[in-house]
Amino acid sequence: MGNPFLWLIITVLDIYLWIIIIWVVASWLVAFNVINPHNQFIRTILHALAQLTEPVMRPIRRVLPDLGGLDLSPMVAIIGIIFLQKFIVWAYFNYLS
Repeated sequence: MGNPFLWLIITVLDIYLWIIIIWVVASWLVAFNVINPHNQFIRTILHALAQLTEPVMRPIRRVLPDLGGLDLSPMVAIIGIIFLQKFIVWAYFNYLS
């Protein structure tokens, strides 16, 4: 992967994938009372994670059926990001190189 633009796009998508994973784990930790969301530092982190992930999760949640307390939007977003990464690399090597 010698193209710096390709590297940058893939790296940004990787970072966003990890942000989604951290958000999911943090929400589980809050749900199971492992971390205290009333702590100012934790609340700031949770708010930042929500601000970063909600623009992608909200449209996915609108399309997915309501499954009660089960939110599958992070899984759909992660699959979408991985697909996008693979597609970008495939398109680069098949059409742009």
